[in-house]
Amino acid sequence: MQEYYKILGIDQTASDEDVEKAYATLRKKYQEERFLEGEKGNEAAKNLTKLETAYYEIKESRKTVKKNDDQTTYDFSEIERLIKNGNISAAQSALDDCNDRNAEWHYLQSVVFYKKNWMSESKKQLEIALNMDPYNNKYSDSYTKLKQKMEFNDRQFHSGNAGYSAGPNGQYQQQNNYNQQMGGSDSNGCLSFCTTWCCMNLLCNMCCGQ
Repeated sequence: MQEYYKILGIDQTASDEDVEKAYATLRKKYQEERFLEGEKGNEAAKNLTKLETAYYEIKESRKTVKKNDDQTTYDFSEIERLIKNGNISAAQSALDDCNDRNAEWHYLQSVVFYKKNWMSESKKQLEIALNMDPYNNKYSDSYTKLKQKMEFNDRQFHSGNAGYSAGPNGQYQQQNNYNQQMGGSDSNGCLSFCTTWCCMNLLCNMCCGQ
């Protein structure tokens, strides 16, 4: 994005008014110069095209930021309370009733899917949240932990040692003989599983346990 501001000759911290002024000034200049003969005319035409592209990208970027800023005013505390209390059905209904589905909405939808053990769906929602708000540490940390859990489950399933069976929506289900398999020489596997499981609980507690 910085290169677009450079084309307009302004800084990224410039106000919307400064953006408009810089665009109008350069647009008038290049429109006049493009009729010059030779290389000067060609260069002005190219600069005019670059200017129009830069102006469009800057305007769209600022629209997105403003939209996200406006949506952050929505109060999700009730949904967080429902998730924290284990009332997942009510939390899902509340999410369904939301009209403004910003990054936080997709994050909470991810937590609900996680509570349902729908790992793939949870991951998709986190990816949407991160795409909308890529610098949010809460989202990125949760995404990392979720990927770690999914990779752990995948290893356990394919190793055949953890009593996992594949289920819908990307989750793995434990078979009835799982506890028996975790005894004896498999105690290290149990410790690893428990450690990862406790770590992954942070995904649910991050938004609701504070």
